[in-house]
Amino acid sequence: MTTSEQPATLRERKKLRTRQALADTAVTLFDEHGFDSTPLDALLEQVEVSRRTFFRNFRSKEDVALTAVKQVWDVYLEVLDGTEKSGPLADVFLDAMLTTLERMDEDWYRRFPLTLRLIAGSPALDGYALRHCAEVQAEIARRLDGHNRLELRLLIEFFTAAWRCALDEWLPDCTPGELSALLRRACSSMNSALSLEA
Repeated sequence: MTTSEQPATLRERKKLRTRQALADTAVTLFDEHGFDSTPLDALLEQVEVSRRTFFRNFRSKEDVALTAVKQVWDVYLEVLDGTEKSGPLADVFLDAMLTTLERMDEDWYRRFPLTLRLIAGSPALDGYALRHCAEVQAEIARRLDGHNRLELRLLIEFFTAAWRCALDEWLPDCTPGELSALLRRACSSMNSALSLEA
């Protein structure tokens, strides 16, 4: 999931393995058969877990499909909390995401492109992803509530737009080392983009 240490207890490690098996199998199954065409029971049967076990780990089929998206934003919020907030906030946002991308492991870089393709191919999953993005943006604003609300909201919108543009450029090749460079380029292009003339 990330390059952080594994959980200490056997129970925690078993729970993590179950979550990973569900997330890995979900993106593979959904990629092969389509998100909307794959019933939850097919995933449960493949991983050999009960509905009860599934719902102890995930809220829904959409939730498990978006595991890689949620992971990157969860790590991002942790990094942002631990970052000294000095200098332009746009640089703080960018540096926090660059650090986040360094912390993601090979498994995440394998699942994330599959997840992005699933989102693009399913209106239901796309809507779920947009709602999650809005929740993350609201959480970033809440954590930085001392700043001007309108300008902060605009900056968060600009940053997430730059992130989405970088992801669009990253697909279809999805070379792990290129995502950071594409995000840097998207963020550095914001000022010139705002001064484009009709």
